[in-house]
Amino acid sequence: MTVDPFAERLARVRQRFVAGLEGNIEDTYKAIPDLLESAPARVEAIEATYRRIHSMVGIGPTVGFARTGRAARSVENILMPSQQAKRGLTNQEIDSFKKALHVLRETAANELQMFYSTWR
Repeated sequence: MTVDPFAERLARVRQRFVAGLEGNIEDTYKAIPDLLESAPARVEAIEATYRRIHSMVGIGPTVGFARTGRAARSVENILMPSQQAKRGLTNQEIDSFKKALHVLRETAANELQMFYSTWR
């Protein structure tokens, strides 16, 4: 039996994505106070959070988490203007960010549950 190197690599990427998904979302929740426009380390926090979310946008659909990728895109769209302008989020943006992040958490939890139920 021949092993498909691409399928093997994709399975490893999927496992890394799955293993880190909940932690990355939790890290994003923890970063919220640092994302505010008044926070001292806001630019660094915005950059780190943007990279974390952007990886979900790109990798999620590739490894079978399309809805999670779309939900992450909504979070990314809120972060993008401040990331590009090198500024923190306004209070209004934080409110939108929290709502979108909650949707991302719920969507990821649903897709993770489906993933684990099919791999048992």
